[in-house]
Amino acid sequence: MSLLDGHVVVVGLGFGDEGKGAVVDALCAGQPTTAVVRFNGGAQAAHNVVADGRHHTFSQFGAGTFAGVPTHLSRFVLVEPFALAEEARRLEAAGVRDPLSLLSVDGGALLTTPFHIHANRAREDARGANRHGSCGKGVGETVWYSLLRGAAPGAVVENQEVIGTPGEAPTVADCARPSVLRRKLDALARFYAPLATPPHGIDELVALYRDFAGAVRITDGDETGRLADSGRLVFEGAQGVLLDQHHGFHPHTTWSTTTPHNARALLGGRPHAVVGVTRTYLTRHGAGPLPTESATVLARFPEAHNGTGEYQGSWRAGHLDAALLDYAIAACEGVDALAVTHLDASGLKVVPADGSPAVDLPDPLAWFGARLPVAVAGYGPDRAGYRLVETRSTINA
Repeated sequence: MSLLDGHVVVVGLGFGDEGKGAVVDALCAGQPTTAVVRFNGGAQAAHNVVADGRHHTFSQFGAGTFAGVPTHLSRFVLVEPFALAEEARRLEAAGVRDPLSLLSVDGGALLTTPFHIHANRAREDARGANRHGSCGKGVGETVWYSLLRGAAPGAVVENQEVIGTPGEAPTVADCARPSVLRRKLDALARFYAPLATPPHGIDELVALYRDFAGAVRITDGDETGRLADSGRLVFEGAQGVLLDQHHGFHPHTTWSTTTPHNARALLGGRPHAVVGVTRTYLTRHGAGPLPTESATVLARFPEAHNGTGEYQGSWRAGHLDAALLDYAIAACEGVDALAVTHLDASGLKVVPADGSPAVDLPDPLAWFGARLPVAVAGYGPDRAGYRLVETRSTINA
């Protein structure tokens, strides 16, 4: 059996923007897939897919949507219903019929609200030149608030002062329980009042979230296990290992586990393959270290779908970094194979693992293949430029 025939976990081995969306799309278009399971992150994901003349930047929907594959948002995802509804409208405009019917959501997933988003942006604005590179989507604030149960005002949790009396963190399941949701939103509003106040009233939010609960299928129990036992799953990671909350370079990290560990937990010991995605050069969106940064590389490889974000900051690029690639693979406790994107780029260089000056990389596919099997090769942004390679591995079988 080929490595890609069973469950596949897709992770980014860089600072994000490696091409995970295009790889997931190619995997779903290549053979029957029961569902794409999102296993970390939230509305800050931006996975670009170009297929059959259509382009979409996937955020909360899985990148297998153009291939007709349903999405399941697991308990590890931070769900933002307003952004999800807007994304559904964009997908419908791109020709996807009734996108929300392709979606299921774990009721235990945390809910990102306007309170989290406005607080996140207020903190990032206050940092001025010392910004962390947040996307301004409220992801870190959602996680942080969920850690505060029982914390007293003035306490410091994860390097942030508790500014009020916290309540329970709202979850997706609460959207179908108006009285529970109202209590939790009231507590959120009081807690964040000193920092930021969004324009939405509690009554308005309760009504909108109730509509959301009626539009999607909210699940409980081991939905991922049920899906896994019925067919092949593709697990789509968000951000990259070098931004991981445990393995990244603080404070320029995400509040999320970007390694395969959440996906492995959801699979419950079922056999799977981990595919690590990398470009042929290194990129980073926003603040933080990029050791091989090069203005020449940035100029040579313009981005069609990545630009400067209001909160995230500018798009950056540099040479491939062998040491960081090896570090990311080790943080994953190994990967079975690689998916290499942007193989159509030419004039590439790589900085060797010993930190010596960059050397030419005339045959990137051979260079990567000498390290690990290459299971997916991507040339250009379109699905037509991706090919799956017959690959066998037994690391996670």
